Amino acid sequence: MSSSTLETLQFDNSCLSKLPLDPNPQNYVRTVPGACFSRVTPTPVKNPRLVATSREALQWIGLDEAQVNRPEFVEYFAGNKVLPGSEPAAHCYCGHQFGNFAGQLGDGRAMYLGEVINPQGQRVEIQFKGAGKTPYSREADGRAVLRSSIREFLCSEAMFHLGVPTTRAGSLVTSDSYAVRDINYDGHPKDERCTVVLRIAPSFIRFGSFQIAKPMDPYTGRAGPSPGRTELVQTLLDYVIQYHFPESLQHTEPADKYASFFGEVVRRTALLAAEWQCCGFTHGVLNTDNMSILGLTIDYGPFGFVESYDGEFTPNTSDNQGRYAFEKQPKICLWNLERLAEALAFALPQDRRQAELARYWPIFEGAYYTKMRAKLGLIDNSEPGDVELFKSLLATMENTGADFTNTFRNLKLMTLTEGPHGRGDQALVEYLLTQTSSAEVQMSKMCPKVPVRQLQMLLSLADQQPEMLVALTGKDVSFVREELAKHERWKEESKQYTPERKRQTDTEAWNAWLAQYRARLDRLVAQHAGADLAELDQRRRALMDATNPKFILRNHMAQTAIEKAEKGDFSEVHRLLDLVRQPFSEGEAFADSHYDAKPPDWASGICLSCSS
Repeated sequence: MSSSTLETLQFDNSCLSKLPLDPNPQNYVRTVPGACFSRVTPTPVKNPRLVATSREALQWIGLDEAQVNRPEFVEYFAGNKVLPGSEPAAHCYCGHQFGNFAGQLGDGRAMYLGEVINPQGQRVEIQFKGAGKTPYSREADGRAVLRSSIREFLCSEAMFHLGVPTTRAGSLVTSDSYAVRDINYDGHPKDERCTVVLRIAPSFIRFGSFQIAKPMDPYTGRAGPSPGRTELVQTLLDYVIQYHFPESLQHTEPADKYASFFGEVVRRTALLAAEWQCCGFTHGVLNTDNMSILGLTIDYGPFGFVESYDGEFTPNTSDNQGRYAFEKQPKICLWNLERLAEALAFALPQDRRQAELARYWPIFEGAYYTKMRAKLGLIDNSEPGDVELFKSLLATMENTGADFTNTFRNLKLMTLTEGPHGRGDQALVEYLLTQTSSAEVQMSKMCPKVPVRQLQMLLSLADQQPEMLVALTGKDVSFVREELAKHERWKEESKQYTPERKRQTDTEAWNAWLAQYRARLDRLVAQHAGADLAELDQRRRALMDATNPKFILRNHMAQTAIEKAEKGDFSEVHRLLDLVRQPFSEGEAFADSHYDAKPPDWASGICLSCSS
């Protein structure tokens, strides 16, 4: 494979040559009307130090190991020097944040560096996260810190190797420059090392990019920086189709072309959501500005993988209402698509927009249930009862607090053929009981989400001003009283929920579901009457091993790597990078490791903020 040097990367920066540029060259925080990009300059850091690189991601842009080993590499990818041909800029976009239109957002700590034409002739955009202020930084400093940058770097690569569409991370450079962060928003800020991640993707354009012309929102009173200027969005739309959706150009009628483009965005987004739900990934902050127009996982902030299964799991401390909880992600993706459709209303008639949006659920469900069947090793024709089998599995996992990843990975213990210990049914039950949560953790998870003190305040408000309660929360007094009643029931149940009782109920629950699963496998065998069952079972187990990862980037593993890295030891970052490169492996490298073990109880308390 041919490669480039740092100085000979072939840049062709179409975003800046084809899209409206901010005429103001000054880099200060402001509203930026009439533009999609503003030119900026990275802010240098002190004593940059390379933490890690992804050789596969860097090879995508044509850089090999020899370039990584050059002393200039860390200078270029810390932002201390600008690569020849690079034209740093910040992208202007808007977004609905937690359901409310926030107006202009933009690349507050990201910087477009340019588009590289790699040795295979592919156009690949590279950008920094954490290289300093831009016109879109608002009150922030434009920096990212080591803690959040390690998480983004590792998870970008983990998702790629899981087979989930994602942006990539090429390098991770930290420094002796510091930024102040209050990670828990509790008045205890601390200095953290400024760190720069190199992000790589075909494009970082997002849903919010198309919202810059939005008129004033009637609920928030905010507008895009270029309200009503749909010609800007038209230029962006035509650009994106030309460079990233060329198949839509075969349509000569504008409405057909734009419907083709939007339909493809719907399709990719539905497929992405299905992938997330099948691997347990929870993005944490699915605002419209965090949704890739290419159907990629983008902007790794307060993400997390579901561990002890909980459909309402959210890793984000800011998401008090659970808007972006794991089980809600598919609906939120559709909601975001609807906001994108609104932004394209000037170019695409409503009936065409609605027709494409109507395809979302069939595409999602088709992809989701196909993969779920593979995760359960159902290699025969689908049955009407399969959907209920999947739903009852998730319900059993939730009721017992079973580990999402390990449960799926080890369903293969139930076999089609007789062995020394039968067909694995009892062995699987015993294993699953080791993967359920403790009684204490499970009761904590079952505790109603709204605190009693807050409910009591709302009840007092309802007594005095019931209309104000509805205006503030969208709920009436009956909701408050039911939530208080839930707390009382939870207190009584927790007194009786002993470890012994939990093990008994867990055993009953798993025996009941596994009986359904065994019956389904028996029907699979019946469909293959006369087949070699050992060979059939081998095929089934191979499919399950290729679909159910053994290793994921668990939050407590990332936290251990972060704590070591903050002391100058990057060895765990390197080890985790090696681990996430082979998530389905049963190889010797990690055979005796703890990385596939159920997380310790303390890990259930890890929650993350957007502070980075």
